Amino acid sequence: MNDQQDGTTSGPPAPDRPAPPRLGPRPLARPPVDAGEVSAFGRPAGVDGGFAQRPPRNGAAAPGSSPAGPPPAALASAFGRPDGDVAALQRPPRPGQDGPDRPPAFWDDPAAPAEEDPWRDPGSGAELGPPPVAGPVPAPPPSGPGARLSVREVLFGRRVHPRALALLAFVALLIGAAGGLVGRLTAEGASGLTTPDATIAQATNAKERPPGSVAAIAARVVPAVVSLEIRVGDQGGTGSGVVIDPAGYVLTNNHVVAPAAQVPGATVEAVFSDGSRAPAQIVGRDPKTDLAVVKVAVANPTVAQIGSSGALAVGDAVLAVGSPLGLAGTVTDGIVSAVDRPVRLDGGGNTGDAVIDAIQTDAAINPGNSGGPLVDSTGAVVGINTAIRSLGQGEGGSIGLGFAIPIDDARRIAEQLIRAGVVRHAELGVNAKSVTDGATDGAQVQNVVQGGAAAAAGIVEGDVIVRVGERAIAGADELVVAVRELEPGQNVSIQLIRDGRPLAVTAVLTAD
Repeated sequence: MNDQQDGTTSGPPAPDRPAPPRLGPRPLARPPVDAGEVSAFGRPAGVDGGFAQRPPRNGAAAPGSSPAGPPPAALASAFGRPDGDVAALQRPPRPGQDGPDRPPAFWDDPAAPAEEDPWRDPGSGAELGPPPVAGPVPAPPPSGPGARLSVREVLFGRRVHPRALALLAFVALLIGAAGGLVGRLTAEGASGLTTPDATIAQATNAKERPPGSVAAIAARVVPAVVSLEIRVGDQGGTGSGVVIDPAGYVLTNNHVVAPAAQVPGATVEAVFSDGSRAPAQIVGRDPKTDLAVVKVAVANPTVAQIGSSGALAVGDAVLAVGSPLGLAGTVTDGIVSAVDRPVRLDGGGNTGDAVIDAIQTDAAINPGNSGGPLVDSTGAVVGINTAIRSLGQGEGGSIGLGFAIPIDDARRIAEQLIRAGVVRHAELGVNAKSVTDGATDGAQVQNVVQGGAAAAAGIVEGDVIVRVGERAIAGADELVVAVRELEPGQNVSIQLIRDGRPLAVTAVLTAD
């Protein structure tokens, strides 16, 4: 039966038709082989198959292979059978039991056939046994010095020879004797420096820098104190000042800034406690009270606390802060030695009529302290340091007599200088000198200014003024400060002595 498929007829070809040609296999592509790879991974010489042919048991070499050489003597000695031993490798060596009555081997034991032995059954599953028991770990060999002997082992353990013990005791005695000798010599040499019965004073525990201490007050006041440097040509000078207003107003002495005010081109510079500098402009001066105000263009300066000089008493503790001899930030302490002490100032840019009603203090004040603050125990400014009393020419240092302008007077003067630049003082219109008769002190009138307040009140030359208002007058300087504490145009009662008789008059003070 013929089947038709794709236009061809299956079955044997007809005798009159030739068979169709058959395609041969495609030749294999054999890439070239590197000679190095052949040397490393190729077959040995003479081996053509995939595995080397094993030589037959009779020792004859297989066709196409070379027989293996005898094993090395070392391997044959280590792993070969003993000479004359023909037993199979599977037979366990049991000396004395090689006869027919020997027990069967474990693979021939009928009680444990091979089919039930999991070690010989290739189809048995894997089983995990207990972990191996580690044997004792051998101790490492000692790498350092051996164990040391104790004192008991040395003395009683008979591990040290008696002669070695005797030698050790002798060396110890020798070292002790040498140390004792050196100690005795050292003690004898030092006996002249110390005595065994010396008594050392005990120091008590004290709290450092309490709130009222000098250190605590200085820490608050010093930032508000400035050092003023005046340049006049190629010369200069120093003084002090204290900031009294957040706008940068600094209160100081007139004699500190007077040279800069009198010479064109002179400059004033303020140096603060942190070292910063700023130029200062003179706002106003009052030579009669030796006060002046300068202004410094700084933002948010530290301002001193202003106190009251009227509450001061002799003996109160005070501090003087300033730049004596150019040493900025210097603080000295003392007490109030006297109050209401009239002091006439000499020169230094002031007029001959410069008189202050001063606070006297023994706090050390030296040149350069002028213009700095005198503060009380609370840190408030109670005065402006102005003058000192010295022993004479060449003895200009502090001798414990310093004078400061009371802050009650200085504040009033500073306010007028800031507002107007000048100050108007009350005037009586007389010149006087200090006199005493042994019982009464006063100021004797030397001359009377025509048209002045004294002339209008009927005061004449020779009168001795002993009281102005509520204040007793003990001298000419005290008369000046007593009048300047009052206001121009104010009525004041004046008591005087004329020709030995007391007399009281009323004067209307004028302005200078």
